[in-house]
Formats: sequence, C-alpha cells, structure tokens
Amino acid sequence: MLVTLAWISIVVALICSAWIVLDLARHPQSMAIMNVVWPVSALYFGVAGLWAYYRVGRKKTQPETSAMDGQEAGMPGHEERKAPRREPTTWQVAVGTSHCGAGCMLADLICDFAIGTAGITLLGSALWAEYAIDFAAAWAVGIVFQYFAIQPMRHLRAGEALLAAIQADTLSIAAFQVGMYAWMAVTFFWLFPHPHLTPFDPRYWLMMQIAMIFGFATSFPVNRRLIRAGLKEAM
Repeated sequence: MLVTLAWISIVVALICSAWIVLDLARHPQSMAIMNVVWPVSALYFGVAGLWAYYRVGRKKTQPETSAMDGQEAGMPGHEERKAPRREPTTWQVAVGTSHCGAGCMLADLICDFAIGTAGITLLGSALWAEYAIDFAAAWAVGIVFQYFAIQPMRHLRAGEALLAAIQADTLSIAAFQVGMYAWMAVTFFWLFPHPHLTPFDPRYWLMMQIAMIFGFATSFPVNRRLIRAGLKEAM
C-alpha cells in the first residue's frame, strides 16, 4: 500500500514539475534562477507547488514584469513604492524559502543516489553520511541559487554577491536541514528501523518529500527574519 502511495506521489510530482518546465519554456521568469527553483519545488510540493507557480510565479514572467515596471514608473509616488519592504509578505518569504528547498532537493537527489550506490557510511551509518554530505552539497547549491538572485537585483560585483549570498543563505539552509533531518531520523530509527529504506525504494522518496516540507516549515521563519533584516532579497 505504501509503495503504491509512494509511486503515486512521485509520478504526480514529476508531472507537476514537467508541466512547469513546459510553461516556463513559453513564459520564462524575469529572474532566471526561478526557472530552476519552480520546477524543483514541485518535486516535493507536487500539486501545491504547481498551484503556487500559477498563483505567484506566473506574475514574474519577463513580459509581465517589464509591463508592470513600466506602468509604475510613470505613476506619481513611484520612488516611494520602490523602497525596500520592511515587512515581507507571506508569499515573498515562501519564494525566498523555496531557494533553500530547491538547493536541498537537488543535493538530495544527486548525493543520496551516489551514497546508496557507493555504500558510503559515516560512523557505520548511511544516515550520518547523508547528513554530512547532503548538508555540504545543499549549502553549496543554495549559495549558487542565492547568488543568482542577489547579483542581478543588487548589481554587485562577483565577490560581493558571493559574500552576500553566503550571509543570506547559510542560516536558512541550516534551518531547512533541521526540519529535514528530524523527519529523516524518525524514518530511519522509528518508521523503518530494519531494514532501512534506501534511495532505490520509492518509499524513501515519499519520506524525503515529507522531510522537505518539514524543512520548508522550519526555514520559513528564519527566511522572514533574513528578509526583514535586508540580508535576503524579497522576491
């Protein structure tokens, strides 16, 4: 039963992600990195990720963003409205958190299959190896994602943009991993203590989808604070 549910969840997520990719081919995002973030987010949020894309992402396409900027530029008080927001909206925080999620999801996909194939363990456990390797990879990918968000918005030099990306995403990635790793521990030690799930079992990826959602939840308030403090861009 759980295997069937896992396959359904995986297939639905893949369909939603592919749907977004096809739509992005015709309606690319004004911020290029979001062309990656949106379909990757659907890999763990599934239908909810597809809904969020149409609810928010579709408003950030190149033509629509240019048209909106053009309309606002000609209106009185435009400069005041362009001032940075002090209190980010829920959607701005969610989109900011999705950067962390996309980095973590890609890192998990690549690293967990590699760990499973190579039989890598740390202190005799595959879980500890996944914790260590996934965190390093997720941090690196997350910094790259954040770099390509910050650099075009702030027009910084490469070194400055990289430093800003590290400041913006390190805490949020760490907070994301707290939620992820807590659910992974529940899966490893309680739900499937013996035999442990491997990346070649569809149930593993169902558990990983749930872990990603927990990670999103634990990272969300941290991202709100980072955006409010001006360390992370509101998008």
